[in-house]
Amino acid sequence: MTPETPQSTRAAILVPFALVTLIWGSTWLVIRDQLTVVPAGWSVSYRFLVAGLAMTGAALWRRDSWAIGPAGVLFALAVGTLQFVGNFNFVYQAERFITSGLVAVLFALLLVPNALLARIFLGQRMGRQLILGSAIAMAGVILLLIREVRVDPSGGATAMAGIGFTAAAIICASSANVLQGTNIAKRFPMAPTLAIAMLGGAALDATFAYFMSGPPRFDPRPSYTLGILYLGLFASALAFPLYYRVLRVIGPAKASYSSVIVPVIAMLLSTLFEGYRWSTLAIAGAILTGAGLVVALRARRPNR
Repeated sequence: MTPETPQSTRAAILVPFALVTLIWGSTWLVIRDQLTVVPAGWSVSYRFLVAGLAMTGAALWRRDSWAIGPAGVLFALAVGTLQFVGNFNFVYQAERFITSGLVAVLFALLLVPNALLARIFLGQRMGRQLILGSAIAMAGVILLLIREVRVDPSGGATAMAGIGFTAAAIICASSANVLQGTNIAKRFPMAPTLAIAMLGGAALDATFAYFMSGPPRFDPRPSYTLGILYLGLFASALAFPLYYRVLRVIGPAKASYSSVIVPVIAMLLSTLFEGYRWSTLAIAGAILTGAGLVVALRARRPNR
């Protein structure tokens, strides 16, 4: 293996990367099933309570140090508020208005605010290829959005509400990613920090849910309980640590290839289970979006 060959060719990286991509590609459909009698805030709270307890168990089993100090706790709570409260509450709300596949496609544009915020707060430059690819991807998303507005019986109001909630989720997730890109993030052990972030996020989710929707509610359907366990254990407690470890080895740019693959899986599942119909405009938009993101992600790693 030459010095220029990335470590991403190793099975130790490819296997967890593929696992995370497959898991996150399916989560959009599972989230859709959570939107029944239970308010979104309570579903998010249950998910990260399960995830936080699982991360706590993992940290104790690994005997990781919990001595992260006040700075570590504040960092974890900041990540938890952005990633596990704002991001996911907005995602759950978005899926009330538009299909899970479209939410996943829109979320692939996380690359754009990531690049902008990294430039502002981390001093990372935006190359021409990144800007070009982002512009192509945005054009593809516009085609998808035009299709959604055209088929929306409310005249576009429902689709725009879903798009708005998705945009808010993207900003929250991007802000959390920028925090993870700072030097301070490397000072704290992953499992304890994520455990605090998830449990703190679950507490804030529950507070938000109580004031917005009243006392806790739970759906007795087995699929709801299994969905909470799947999202909490696999899509959160397993996927987030795996993803962050991959990111630290191959870098954030290549790790972000999952944002291109995940929507493909999500759209296919949406077609099978939600009855999403592919028009010529939708196909063109999806292809353009994917092509633009690939162009952007093939850009060289930005310099500081």
